[in-house]
Amino acid sequence: MATLKDFRDERLRKLKELRDLGINPYPADSHRTHKANEIISGFNGLEGQVVTISGRIVGIRKFGKLAFIVVKDFSGQIQFFMRSDIVAGLDITNNQIGIAELPLLDIGDFVEGTGKVIKSQTGEISIEVTNLRLLTKTLRPMPSATEGFTNKEERMRRRYVDMNVNQDVRDRFVRRSKFWQATRDFLNQHEFIEVNVPVLEHTTGGADANPFVTHMDALDQDFYLRISHELPLKRLIGAGYEKVYDVGPRFRNENYSDEHLPEHIAMEWYWAYADWQDGMKFMEEMYRFVIEKTFGKLQFELDGKRVDMGAAWEIWDYATVIKDRYNIDVYNSSLEEVKQALIDNKLEVQQTENRARGIDKLWKNIRKDVTGPVWLINTPKFISPLAKSNPGSEDSVQRFQAVIAGSEQCNGFSELNDPIDQLNRFVEQQGMREAGDDEAMMLDIDFVEMLEYGMPPACGLGYSERVFWIFEGVTAREGVPFPQLRAEIDSSTREIYSDIKLG
Repeated sequence: MATLKDFRDERLRKLKELRDLGINPYPADSHRTHKANEIISGFNGLEGQVVTISGRIVGIRKFGKLAFIVVKDFSGQIQFFMRSDIVAGLDITNNQIGIAELPLLDIGDFVEGTGKVIKSQTGEISIEVTNLRLLTKTLRPMPSATEGFTNKEERMRRRYVDMNVNQDVRDRFVRRSKFWQATRDFLNQHEFIEVNVPVLEHTTGGADANPFVTHMDALDQDFYLRISHELPLKRLIGAGYEKVYDVGPRFRNENYSDEHLPEHIAMEWYWAYADWQDGMKFMEEMYRFVIEKTFGKLQFELDGKRVDMGAAWEIWDYATVIKDRYNIDVYNSSLEEVKQALIDNKLEVQQTENRARGIDKLWKNIRKDVTGPVWLINTPKFISPLAKSNPGSEDSVQRFQAVIAGSEQCNGFSELNDPIDQLNRFVEQQGMREAGDDEAMMLDIDFVEMLEYGMPPACGLGYSERVFWIFEGVTAREGVPFPQLRAEIDSSTREIYSDIKLG
């Protein structure tokens, strides 16, 4: 049975033969005039016209003096029809090959064909090629969708191959692009300004997460990769901007799960002189806009749950939900009561468990069964250190979280702008960190200093591409083009490059 090395050796032989003929197997120029789908959809207006098509070979058939090459570009695929009496022969001046050189081509190579738009005798829209150029000679065969990868990890390691052979995977990332474009379009239409904030921070915050640490040689100082966009964007609100947002990567040094990746794309917006009630109305409209632009619909079947994003949103009170499910008073329960509830519900109890983390786990146990769309409101202050307290209540805050198909899909609140209150909450969080909670927030004295100069009342919200993954119906790693994997070099590659130290 032929191995990858055998196939590669044969293609190397063809590569050498092409070079010996004077053909450049990797020219810089291409002269495409049309895409495949433009020819197919616009045949009536293009029939008989001379066009140039470029793409990857996905099929080759040769019958004596006739040949058929199926070429695929990003828009679709089209057939090259070739007859020996009309196809120009070898012309090294124009890097052109003829029918005689077709055996030197393989499926996967990139070619360019020029000729008239016709219909073949079988009625297939084709290009009657008069000039054929090689654009790229490939050295490894492209597997078919059925015979290719044997496991999920292999697909993810060579995602560029996965996207070539699996159209649905390639189309997924077109929708992902539409998701972020629609997000930007909606915010821009509502006069928000996109401002890119730093990825490297002296002190990172804005979320409960363990950060990555790196070192900047120029300053000889450690920096954190941001876990959130929040604090720099709120500094911009303090600077006088009234509507700002950023879209970009954030980094959380945590385990992989179906809903989480250590690196992922997220968006956060901040809106001066608005509160959480304004934010909820705004986000209901934004969700409808973004979801419909991305998927072309508002009704979904997600993990067995029928979700209608065009329906009215329910509103759930945090303390009421916990009380009804576990008979626990969120504000007055003891750590022992919370731990017992975790044990009773077969949930993890860590040695460093604290009330805030324990109650959050109890809520997440409820969340997994929620259909939604639901707004969860009135979160306890001790798990919401950046949100403003509810009027008349020092226990809960003006926070709103979207829960859809068992997942939290955004997090927003009326922003805390009292510098003394913020400092006290930071100190409390710092104490949790020192007690062993690596995800508790750091004390950011520079942010407190900004608040002392003054920040107007504001609403802020963030969501990540988890929203896209949920509605796309895929796990986190399936939902990004190139997920991080443990570094590994397969045995075939080691054999091919056996004379090179690969690590």
